[in-house]
Amino acid sequence: MATRKIITIQEDEGFLRKTSKPVEVFDESLNTLIDDMWDTLKKYNGAGLSAVQIGVLKRIVITNTDGKKEYINPTIIATSQKKKKCVEGCLSIPKKYDKVMRPAWVTVRAQDRNGNFFEETVRGYSAQAVCHESDHLDGKLYIDFIVEEN
Repeated sequence: MATRKIITIQEDEGFLRKTSKPVEVFDESLNTLIDDMWDTLKKYNGAGLSAVQIGVLKRIVITNTDGKKEYINPTIIATSQKKKKCVEGCLSIPKKYDKVMRPAWVTVRAQDRNGNFFEETVRGYSAQAVCHESDHLDGKLYIDFIVEEN
């Protein structure tokens, strides 16, 4: 396991704006990548991380908001109609925080590191993290969703 360098918006916004490709091979190299993501997340004390943030255009998201969660090829299949204003930051946009609107809960369909499909509904901060990290996979950053103060 190893810690990877996090790409920042100042270094390479163009790369962070790329769309990640689905994971098709579930093997030891995938396990190593995910383990490296966990080491990186721990080092930088983040709530979540997507593979694109460490230079890998694969649809992989990890979160550590209510236990360690791994989502391979995640798709958000349902969201609450109720939205809430949340403060967000990002390891790829250091030392900047803004408010965005996120659903109160989301249901995500994904695969685990062995390729098994699962569905899970997460709420609150966990839903916020899943949305934030899933946005990365489509080249979106939280700064694209900043809401004005009222």
